[in-house]
Amino acid sequence: MTRKYFGTDGVRGRVGDYPITPEFTMRLGYAAGKVLSSRRGDGTHAAVLIGKDTRISGYMLESALQAGLSAAGVDVHLTGPLTTPGVAYLTRALRLSAGVVISASHNPFEDNGIKFFGEGGVKLDDAVELEIEAELDKPLSCVEADRLGKAWRVNDAAGRYIEFCKSTFPNEHNLRGIKIVVDCAHGAGYQIAPHVFHELGADVIAMGNTPNGLNINDGVGATAPEAMRERVVAEGADFGIALDGDGDRLVMADSKGRLYDGDQLLYVIACFRKQQGTLQGGAVGTLMSNLGLEHALARLEIPFARAKVGDRYVLEMMKEKGWQLGGENSGHLLCLDKHSTGDSLVSALQVLAAIRLSGRSLQDFCADLLIYPQILRSVKIQKGFDFRESLTIQAALVEAECELAGRGRVLLRPSGTEPVLRVMVEANDTALTERWAERLSEVVTEAAVSV
Repeated sequence: MTRKYFGTDGVRGRVGDYPITPEFTMRLGYAAGKVLSSRRGDGTHAAVLIGKDTRISGYMLESALQAGLSAAGVDVHLTGPLTTPGVAYLTRALRLSAGVVISASHNPFEDNGIKFFGEGGVKLDDAVELEIEAELDKPLSCVEADRLGKAWRVNDAAGRYIEFCKSTFPNEHNLRGIKIVVDCAHGAGYQIAPHVFHELGADVIAMGNTPNGLNINDGVGATAPEAMRERVVAEGADFGIALDGDGDRLVMADSKGRLYDGDQLLYVIACFRKQQGTLQGGAVGTLMSNLGLEHALARLEIPFARAKVGDRYVLEMMKEKGWQLGGENSGHLLCLDKHSTGDSLVSALQVLAAIRLSGRSLQDFCADLLIYPQILRSVKIQKGFDFRESLTIQAALVEAECELAGRGRVLLRPSGTEPVLRVMVEANDTALTERWAERLSEVVTEAAVSV
């Protein structure tokens, strides 16, 4: 069955354009509520947690979602602004039927989205999402008045999640004497992230912590880490930590302003655990993970596997292999011995613990990790455009793969959240990488226009 609404990370789009409308959101809440209620089987109310980021549209979508869930007889617990991993944690901790996050993650404020977690704090299975989609095609109704869902405000949501994050750092150690710039991206972590590091003893300089509903991810955060990097150097800080709008992506900087992406941070955690003898299995990356990461892990005899792009697919492969570490170069990092989903704060604490306990710097950890020049382009395409059916694109791909054989690789993939085709080229030569990234982007643009 083909997905109609759900992408790789829930339902997402521009606010006001279908399906990110009040009417559809209410129907989605009702459909999800019907499915969740049917799965309980004991006649009691299902209960759902709703968290959101700081987009102005979150108020509207939260109300619509709550109305739909209540109409289906589902109780609702509202947290207000809370990171995606925070919702996952509280869903599990409160033993709820599901958690819902209203966020478009790293996208600009004009976009928004809705994604679901199951009762264990992991993203819903594809089968459940397909059940919800099937229910969406049915008329919206309402349960009897005495079976309507109720709503509560979870006033201590942020505090409970802060305590959980702190618990993932070694109890016998702290962050005293360390100055950290924490960039919250004007997003869901603005009232959480600074407290986590401060309460562990760090001297914290917060930025990107004054959201106004319109400035989420605007020139700050993990998708624009230059501002954080500059602040680290200006303040003479030891580290910089940048989150994205919903708090599941991480980019870090050292005292010299050197930036470290998801591939490098995954390598640091894996390398430290290997040295400590606590690494379980290997590490899972994605088709976008840098070839240099794969080679560096191989030198340490750490197994590496690639999943499809998307943290849900990384998680699936980790569970299949029984491994604890995985991540994407975008900064989604998963440490399953600490949390059920990717979490920027938990991941940052694992990196800081590795540094604190080993006495090594980020630069020292990554000295043997040679990152190949990689260029990622996002080429706009029409909805439904299939690059696999274009003869010109396929011919260019064959030519690129022949020239890059043994020196690099190329990958084309449609985005799961935007109407774009991702063009990725990496090679051991910068000029070669740039040439093929430009060439393939042009070929895709011309092919998409001609359709």
